[in-house]
Amino acid sequence: MTTTVESIEDSAPAPAGVLSARYRALSVGLVALVMLVAFEAMAVATAMPVVARDLGGMALYNLAFSATLAASVIATVLGGRWSDVRGPVQPIAVGVVAFVAGLLVAGFAPTMEVLVTGRFVQGIGAGLIQVSLYVLVARVFPGAMHPKVFALFSAAWVVPSMIGPAIAGFVVENVSWRWIFLGVSALVIPAALLLWRGTAGRSAEQGSADPAPGLGRKLVWATLTAVAAALIQYGSALKDGLPLLVAGVVLLVVALPKLLLPGSLRAARGLPTAPVLRGLAYGSLMAAEVLIPLMLMNERGLTPTGAGVVLTVGALGWSTGSWIKGRGTISNMTAIRGGAAMVAVGIALVSLVLIDSLPIAVAYVAMAISGLGIGALHPTVSVLVLEMSKEGEEGQNSAAVGVGESVFTVVAVAVSGALFTATGENYAVGLGFTVVLAVLAVVLAPRFVQSSKAGTMEGTAS
Repeated sequence: MTTTVESIEDSAPAPAGVLSARYRALSVGLVALVMLVAFEAMAVATAMPVVARDLGGMALYNLAFSATLAASVIATVLGGRWSDVRGPVQPIAVGVVAFVAGLLVAGFAPTMEVLVTGRFVQGIGAGLIQVSLYVLVARVFPGAMHPKVFALFSAAWVVPSMIGPAIAGFVVENVSWRWIFLGVSALVIPAALLLWRGTAGRSAEQGSADPAPGLGRKLVWATLTAVAAALIQYGSALKDGLPLLVAGVVLLVVALPKLLLPGSLRAARGLPTAPVLRGLAYGSLMAAEVLIPLMLMNERGLTPTGAGVVLTVGALGWSTGSWIKGRGTISNMTAIRGGAAMVAVGIALVSLVLIDSLPIAVAYVAMAISGLGIGALHPTVSVLVLEMSKEGEEGQNSAAVGVGESVFTVVAVAVSGALFTATGENYAVGLGFTVVLAVLAVVLAPRFVQSSKAGTMEGTAS
């Protein structure tokens, strides 16, 4: 029997508590694991300038980030299909081992080359973990609980974004940057064991009996997409990086469609729209957040701490938006279309702070609005992708959304940065481009939410 997304939402029983005795260990393990992956990402971004100087590897600075991104794209594709076929516990376990191994390699790295290798291995682990956790949610938690679980996921990403940089700065200044990697590695294993305990006696390992057709080809396309994203990211950061940027875009145009759902790039109704929709919304905000602190410091004289607080307000808004949606008080359409609209409005408002007569308080309000919007939209897309997927396809569909989000974010950051630079550091142009991306997400929202039957996909998998 097929049901629409809205009828699923209306007929679902009241969700049980995610911290009730039956789900407590599983929920805590999930949140702890996601939080540690997120904390590592936030903390490393803060510490990397010191790491690169200490290891004499400033030339490889950008590659330390690109390597992780490239590996995570490949691992997301692999983990999604692996979870569908064998269940999510195996890829989570392998992901944890790879993540810890990468942390240890980076933590003990004698050279920048070794650290980049460790970061690549970390990316493999993080990609496997994140997409497999989505499938675990689909297999273990009742559908009515999914909004609350994904609200927890959002909070698990938001909290590290608020405290991660401060903790990383303290560790770098008072201990050693190596303990950012080594400290997280010591905490991941207990979190994974708690998660494993929570899955005991549940049907998390149930998967498809069929092999994974075309997985080898998917991994080849994933590798090419990862290389393309890395070229775009790396090329956009170099003064003479235009050839790398162009090569990355050309390669991306060829490879990316093979990893998204059939019809995604034309926003076909139903599931295919999900990767583009979330990629546009999330990518627009992430690209804006690259320019906003720079704008506030250079144009309005804020200190780095003051500019960082503006982003922290946005992170708090994200957590609040996820909490509101998790309570079931707003509809899916409101969360997605309204959320994308709030992202656009928030970025547009913060751009007005370029006018000297406007108070800085406008920036705080603006980022709170954008945060609320993405906080409502982001987990809702995750929930609906699971609800709309056929059994045994949750992993590959979630992987497609993850790949789309990562790649669209890289492109959004690169293009907005290129426009900013090409127009003589014009913040209005760079931020205006990100507003356009968010508005496109507003336009696409009805194609995803209103048209959706379970398993709806136009065309066949390539």
